Amino acid sequence: MLNNKKLIGILLGGILISSLIAYSLFNGTNNVVKTAVNETISWTGRVFSEPVSMVVQFVNSVDDLVNTFEENEALKSKIDKSYEMQVRIADLETENEKLRQELDLSETLSKFTSIHGTVISRNPDQWTETLIINLGSKQGIEENMAVMAGNGLIGRVIEVYPTSSKVLLLTSNQSKEGMVSARVQTDKDGSSAIGVISDYDPKKKEFLMTQVLPDAKVKAGDMVITSGLGGVIPASLFIGEVTNTEMDAQGLFQTVSVKPAGEMTDIRFVTVILREGAQKDE
Repeated sequence: MLNNKKLIGILLGGILISSLIAYSLFNGTNNVVKTAVNETISWTGRVFSEPVSMVVQFVNSVDDLVNTFEENEALKSKIDKSYEMQVRIADLETENEKLRQELDLSETLSKFTSIHGTVISRNPDQWTETLIINLGSKQGIEENMAVMAGNGLIGRVIEVYPTSSKVLLLTSNQSKEGMVSARVQTDKDGSSAIGVISDYDPKKKEFLMTQVLPDAKVKAGDMVITSGLGGVIPASLFIGEVTNTEMDAQGLFQTVSVKPAGEMTDIRFVTVILREGAQKDE
């Protein structure tokens, strides 16, 4: 850009000097000659000055375009950074909320020994099946220990390694492995109905509790907790809340729909319920 401007300046300077020289040479001649010379100089000036003026305008326009482009790029960069910051803030807020949920959960599990962990791997192809946490045998984790997230039970440990473990989720379609014996607290006086969390409805995002006796007075809003009868998961861990009941196809048992209390989708932090006497690997 600077070289173009220098060239234009040289051209304009040459025209001006030529004009002055011609004028001085013919200063003593008659008016006709002066007039002819002046006209020639004037015409020559116009011939050179108009293209030069156009070139100057073009160069200025290009400069303006370059400046505009640079300003737009700078603005775009600022906008991108702003979006990145907003996403980061939203992610941190979500993470803080989930940490608060785990702290609240710890207060309700005062009679249990528990340990907090973080989800380190979750295969998208197995999203509703399993996940990996950063707790293993070195932290005292054993197979079949209950795992909670948010406010409720989400699954149990099925494989243990020195520093990590695999958790089978209650949303898994491996129903035989994922079944959990449960109890519906049907009244404030302590009466309850027994059944099994045996399936998950992905459309309604609800657990299905089966084998509930037909005369059990289960209603929407009742709390569902673990019964401890299976001998694997301890009793009194919160599972969820009843949303609906209906008789099964044979009319022998009720099927109870349960809204999960635990976080089943965006699981980041977990709480593992340790068994009494669980040993840590050194």
